[in-house]
Amino acid sequence: MKFRTASSDLKQMITTNGCGRMNTINKQHILTAEAYVRPFFERDHSGHDWGHIQRVRRNALFICKQESCQNPQAVELISLLHDVSDPKLHETYEVGQDALEKVLNELSFTRETELLVKEAIVSVSFNGGHEKSLPCTEAAIVRDADRLDAIGAVGIARTFAYGGSRGAKMYDDEIRIREKMTEKEYRSETSTTVHHFYEKLLKLKNLMVTETGKKLAHERHQFMESYLKQFLKEWKGQA
Repeated sequence: MKFRTASSDLKQMITTNGCGRMNTINKQHILTAEAYVRPFFERDHSGHDWGHIQRVRRNALFICKQESCQNPQAVELISLLHDVSDPKLHETYEVGQDALEKVLNELSFTRETELLVKEAIVSVSFNGGHEKSLPCTEAAIVRDADRLDAIGAVGIARTFAYGGSRGAKMYDDEIRIREKMTEKEYRSETSTTVHHFYEKLLKLKNLMVTETGKKLAHERHQFMESYLKQFLKEWKGQA
């Protein structure tokens, strides 16, 4: 795949070009996947709702076009399915995996295509900074699109929505910001919503891998920095 602008970081991160072999994905697969997953996400109130899926899809397709990606069907499908198995949205890891298996069964893919889709989905997640290798450009595009929706004005709203849904404090200056953590610690240790900005969201700008993603992340990152400065000023009781 040829990019219009230099993207050496992306080329270094991609281990294979596996998604490019998903050339059997068609519009009917997209429609089937959408119909199957939409009811699940429409019930969510943690910031991982159907609106999030739609924004990731739109951002991913925009990045795909800007980067001259030749497989928008794969990009769209990965966008629709990227949160289906997310452990945050299920009681157990196994329940999430079962949910993904069910929708993939509905799509009747070959075993090879099914494995490629799974590999792409796994690579999208941040996992407390323990992210997986990118198998292809299409997965990288969806990862950037997903991270764009985690930052900026919408990202701020989603972060507080998620914290509220889990009963997290907005902020506590007696809790330390975690610089390094395992994936288990990232998901289970006590933290606050504002701490999440420092532990993940402010790091995302420098983790974008497509040139388009990097450009779009810049403004959103600056907005978050301004917001946090104002938040902490008000939290301390300053006029």
